[in-house]
Amino acid sequence: MNTGSDEPHEVAVASDGAKMEGNAGNPDEERDRRGLGSRAPEFVRSRRALHLSWQVGVFVVGLAVVAAGIVMLPLPGPGWVVIFGGMAIWATEFVWAQLVLRWTKRKVTEAAQRALDPKVRRRNIVLTVTGLVIVAALVGTYVWKFGLVPPWNVRNQ
Repeated sequence: MNTGSDEPHEVAVASDGAKMEGNAGNPDEERDRRGLGSRAPEFVRSRRALHLSWQVGVFVVGLAVVAAGIVMLPLPGPGWVVIFGGMAIWATEFVWAQLVLRWTKRKVTEAAQRALDPKVRRRNIVLTVTGLVIVAALVGTYVWKFGLVPPWNVRNQ
């Protein structure tokens, strides 16, 4: 069973709590003990029609939150945070969303660790300073040649 993880000690657990594969010595054992699958209450899962309507409700609410996040991407607002919140809502009920969320968390953690690497930070600082020097030189050249005149008011000189 592919849990979407590259970690060798990743544990996948069935929704009834039985282990599917992996190593019990995993530090994330508590999280994995919950397993993949529905987090709906037992009385909801035991009735097919009720569980299906529960899933439809969770999907619709998650879809509304994800859609709001997508709208917030070009507009002011925390678009990505809201999108991941919608994914978390879906992950309460759907295995595919749990796997996507688990993969996303792992990739964000890896990116944060890479960003904190001293070599990467030094490189980023050097690139930023270089870019600022180039922009300052271009702005200085423009001001020296044309003065403090907006570009749209510059005549052929």
